[in-house]
Order: sequence, then C-alpha cells, then structure tokens
Amino acid sequence: MNLNIRHETHYQYTDECAYAVLQIRLRPVTTPVQNVLDWTIELEGAERQARFWDHNHNQVELITLMPGASQLRILATGQVETTDTSGIIGQHSGRLPLWYFQRQTSLTRPGQGVSDLLDELGSLASDPISGLHRLSQIIRQKVAYCKGRTSPHTDAEAALDLAQGVCQDHTHIFLSAVRALGFPARYVSGYLMIKDTPDQEAGHAWAEVYLEDLGWVGFDISNGISPDAHYVHIARGLDYYEASPTRGVQFGAPQSDMSVCVQVQQ
Repeated sequence: MNLNIRHETHYQYTDECAYAVLQIRLRPVTTPVQNVLDWTIELEGAERQARFWDHNHNQVELITLMPGASQLRILATGQVETTDTSGIIGQHSGRLPLWYFQRQTSLTRPGQGVSDLLDELGSLASDPISGLHRLSQIIRQKVAYCKGRTSPHTDAEAALDLAQGVCQDHTHIFLSAVRALGFPARYVSGYLMIKDTPDQEAGHAWAEVYLEDLGWVGFDISNGISPDAHYVHIARGLDYYEASPTRGVQFGAPQSDMSVCVQVQQ
C-alpha cells in the first residue's frame, strides 16, 4: 500500500522568542515492513543545526528558532510503501541490548493500578500473543479513549486513575504492564491511515513487544489490533519522550500555542 502523508506543526509564540532549540523525529526510515519512496521536511522560522541517528536508531534533526521569530512551522511530507506482516517486525537489531527495553521510565513506572491489571490478566505462559491482546482489551475497557483529559506528561498510573486517555496513555499503560512481566517493549510513534478520515489532529502511537520466536511484534492498544499496511512508524523509544515527533526547550516566550494537522491517505 502506498500512503501519502502530510504532517504540519505550527508554534505561535506570544512574543518574540529569545531562543528555542528542538529535536524533531519526523523522518521515517526504510525497514522490512516499509519503504520510504519520498520524504521532505520544510522549516519556516527555524534553521537546521545538525542531523544524526539517536541511540534508538531514529533520524533526528536539531533545529533552532531564528532570532526575533514569533512563530515556527514544520512541514513533513512524503510517500511510504507499506507491507502487511500481521504486526511482526522481525528480529532485534541496533546498538541497544534487549534488556534496555525492559527498563521502566517516569511515564511507565508501575503502581497499584498496573498491579491490578496484571492480577486480572493472569499468566501469559501458554499463549503470549493472545495474552498480550487480552491485556490490550483490558486497558481499553478501563481507560476510555477521550481527547483533552491528559497531556504528554501524564504517566501510566495517572491515566489509569483518570480512566480516560488517548493512544499514548494506552501505550504507556501497556508498556508498564508488559515490562513488569519481564518482556522487552518499546513505544512507537507514527501514522495510521483511517478510512474516510484523511485529516487528523495528531499522529498515532502503539507498542512493540519482543517475543523469543517472532522477534518484535506490534500492538495498537487503542484499536485492539496489530499494525498492518495502514501504519507508518517514525520513531521508537522507551516512552513518548524518546519517540516524540517534536521536543525541545524555549526561552524568552512564556507561552506558545501549538497546532498540529496530519493527513494520511492512500
């Protein structure tokens, strides 16, 4: 499947910003499940300082706001050919050892809420794949999909307490539980083509778990499926912070408004 993607991020500052530096992870890479045919990133109000591969093998561009700028526009566009592998990504590669992905973070650290999830889930020994899909179902039942109630800084336990959240909250809860069971697991940010809905307010997030016989396997907790040809992955990491499309710091502008518009269509 060939997917055309347009992702625009716009920051409007309340005043001239003295200084801002951002890392952007908006460039997909070719893998056995996706082939990047074309990709361009355009900037307005900022300039590139460096481009590098991070420890998760994500392509990262470091940008700084131009002096005196009061707004920043980042436009990523391109075409990616995808393949349906029933969520199976393949064996582990890269510089990081598998045990790295068993680490909990400030966003996934388990507490009583995750402990209760695991009690309800039971053992995965006989059929890990079915068990992980069952965990995904339990999370959706306990945390309703609802926009605007959480933020990128909401951790797994807070989302469970609130019983509402979005895809990144579902993913953090899932990662917390899976790592507590001893599985390596990672956060994935990217795009999902939704039939008859080309315009979206944000990208998408899901999880990948390493299983001995299959390698990395994807789980979209919010939709209750494994990723197929409708998905394009952009970045991976331990949590949202490591795979965020844009993240940085700013000085001299106490407030900024950010808007995002994503279009994904065949």
